[in-house]
Amino acid sequence: MKVPFLDLGRQHAPLTEELDAGFRRVLRSGDFILGKEVESFEKAFAEHLGAPYAAGVGSGTEALHLSLRALGIGPGDEVIIPSLTFAATALAVLHAGAEPVPADVDPDTGLLDLASAAKAVTRRTRAVIPVHLYGRMLDMDALMDFAVRRHLAVIEDACQAHGARFHGKAAGTFGRVGCFSFYPSKNLGALGDGGLVVTSDSTLRDIIVKLRNYGQKVKYHHEGIGYNSRLDGLQAAMLRLKLKHLETWNLRRRRNARLYHRALKGLPVVLPPEPPEDSQHVYHLFVIRSPHRDRLRDHLAKCGVGTGIHYPIPMHRMEALSKCGRVRLPASERFCGEVLSLPMFPELTAEEIRHVARSIESFRP
Repeated sequence: MKVPFLDLGRQHAPLTEELDAGFRRVLRSGDFILGKEVESFEKAFAEHLGAPYAAGVGSGTEALHLSLRALGIGPGDEVIIPSLTFAATALAVLHAGAEPVPADVDPDTGLLDLASAAKAVTRRTRAVIPVHLYGRMLDMDALMDFAVRRHLAVIEDACQAHGARFHGKAAGTFGRVGCFSFYPSKNLGALGDGGLVVTSDSTLRDIIVKLRNYGQKVKYHHEGIGYNSRLDGLQAAMLRLKLKHLETWNLRRRRNARLYHRALKGLPVVLPPEPPEDSQHVYHLFVIRSPHRDRLRDHLAKCGVGTGIHYPIPMHRMEALSKCGRVRLPASERFCGEVLSLPMFPELTAEEIRHVARSIESFRP
């Protein structure tokens, strides 16, 4: 049996008629850049999260970058990030002209460790970016208390956490802004690139709306230096159609996670810890750990099982961040040497999960 790491074809097949109709609607309207399709999706996604305002942008990276710009964060400023994250978290800070300061992660969850973050705070620290890694939310009560006491802006990187909740409140709605990516493999994925910022601050939303569109709110009236970072109408239409399926897809991801936990229990791998009862993990990825990760990955490939590594290099060891100085963050380094992402998508079958488990059981280091 072959088990793909991801199969978007299974998700799109039953939606073909809906997606085709949405494509034809956009084609007839000629509303390709911003416009009504984007406005409708912004409204729908904000309502889904319980956020007052949203602004569609070109990607999740740009959602982070423009949020930093809107908050006035730039040269001379520092922003704390977890060292275990996708590079976009750090690159967005660099794009804004600020300095990313990696902190270590919790040795069990891989999420930002607040004790390590506290040690990283200096007089130049302006913000913290908590990353809801793999679809699991950080303890946002503790994070917000940490930030408020230090007068830091909170920019949530929710790019892997569409629909995740902590104490019933959605990822992306705790901080000054919440940033989302709609890269095709996300829990809510476009048919190309796309991103979005949510906020409860109308002034911040207005600034981001101008920044994404050459610094203009009215065409040809450029009020400042902006960028070309716009969610296009076609992607917005596809996303609005897929949004109504997001909760069902997330339920299936949680079901698959439970099947993995049962099937892998007792095997010599470290399973992701179960989330607290008052939180909803959306399992963008199902990530196990093994000190024999690379050999296990090779073995699974021979068994027909696709896998991924999220992520092989911690940010404080990334060449692109070498000017930020070198530190030792042991939990991040250990995670990056051991993490292995197993197949995880809503349409994954119980039999495929059993095959993955049998394949891991047959591994001999």
